[in-house]
Amino acid sequence: MTMKRFALLYLALIAILPNACKKEDPPVEPSAAFTASKTTAVVDEEITFTNNSQDATSYTWSFGDGTTSTETSPKKSYATSSVFTVTLSALGPGGTKVSTQQVTVLPYVAFTVENENALTTTAPVKFTSTSKGATSYQWTFGDAANSTSTDANPSFTYSAAGTYTVTLKAISSAGQSTASKQITVAAPPASKELYYVEYNAGFIRKLTLDGSGTVSNVLDLTGIAGPGLAIDQAGGKIYFSDFEVTGEGKIWRMNLDGTGLEAIVTGLVDPYGIALDLTAGKVYWADDDGNISRANLDGTNLQTGIVNIAGGQMRAVALDPANNKMYFYEVNLENLYVANLDGSNPSILISGVYGYAILVDSQNGKLYFDDQNANGGDGALVYTNLDGTGRSTISAVATRIYGMAIDYTENKLYWSGRDSGELNRANLDGTDPEVLKDGLSSPRGIILKL
Repeated sequence: MTMKRFALLYLALIAILPNACKKEDPPVEPSAAFTASKTTAVVDEEITFTNNSQDATSYTWSFGDGTTSTETSPKKSYATSSVFTVTLSALGPGGTKVSTQQVTVLPYVAFTVENENALTTTAPVKFTSTSKGATSYQWTFGDAANSTSTDANPSFTYSAAGTYTVTLKAISSAGQSTASKQITVAAPPASKELYYVEYNAGFIRKLTLDGSGTVSNVLDLTGIAGPGLAIDQAGGKIYFSDFEVTGEGKIWRMNLDGTGLEAIVTGLVDPYGIALDLTAGKVYWADDDGNISRANLDGTNLQTGIVNIAGGQMRAVALDPANNKMYFYEVNLENLYVANLDGSNPSILISGVYGYAILVDSQNGKLYFDDQNANGGDGALVYTNLDGTGRSTISAVATRIYGMAIDYTENKLYWSGRDSGELNRANLDGTDPEVLKDGLSSPRGIILKL
């Protein structure tokens, strides 16, 4: 038995010893590899790095800008523009392997245009770069001269209206990015103009309301004199009264530039104030014979005395076509009247007042008028409701007022001062008054060309 056991033990040892002496296999080395979703990007644009490494248990990424990650497949954006070397270190039991790849990050380019929807010639257009990562800029403005700028935020004035392509190149050491935008530049709106009769100077003139104070002659009134002025802007016509020759008064019409002068009504007795009903195609005037009269805009269909105040002297007339009303001044009996547009149903609206100008503000339901009995007889510019109630004072400057106009786009009231020699403007309630022009020689009627 002993020999038999010994033999079995010997056979077991023979089977075990070869395996005990066999060497273990070494660990497998990792492989490092990755792809980038893009190798050219712009500042702040996200790049995804996809790890394709094998046999690694951990990873270290270096993005070339001082930042790192230990994620398997990280995402990354760059805050600056340059060429960056991205390094992936793949670590495993068999060691470390490294893979590198270059990524080019260009500047992000964009820009804004100030007041982009309201650009006009003669006014500088302001461009602001919102680019990132650029060290220099190159602008082209798309005009005929191919004008350029290297400022970061330039201004450029276009000399002609049109549509222009503006291009910005944002440049860095890594390269450049380009953005373009179309802009439309319009001709500036025509400046508002205040026409006025400068009676003693013998001219109809206009004041440009752009702050320059520019005054231009429109018509030489030699042989013509009168205070009334009215405008048909859509029709391009100005109407004015003429009482130079007693008994031979006229209503004149001309183009806005003073050309095409024609007398459309003649043989009148000293016409003063004048007003237009453009809806009905009528011109109205007040005369020194107590009449409110009217005719078609071309002077036909004359209707003399649709209102007549016996022994009266009319000075001003204003129309409210929306309410089928007209308002007029009679200065002998000193009353402000209201009547229908056809002259029917005349009645005294306000008694004991007289003056030389009336204006209807139909949008706000107000009536503006010059009251020469106010302010101790020195006169004042006042307004009331259309029924004559709720009186307030606009200006207490001692002067006779022959002309008024409203600019509803700015809610401004304009008026002339015959004795003050001024053209004035204020808010519709009289606040913020200002003198637009002084030193004038007896300004009378005014009109506003918008």
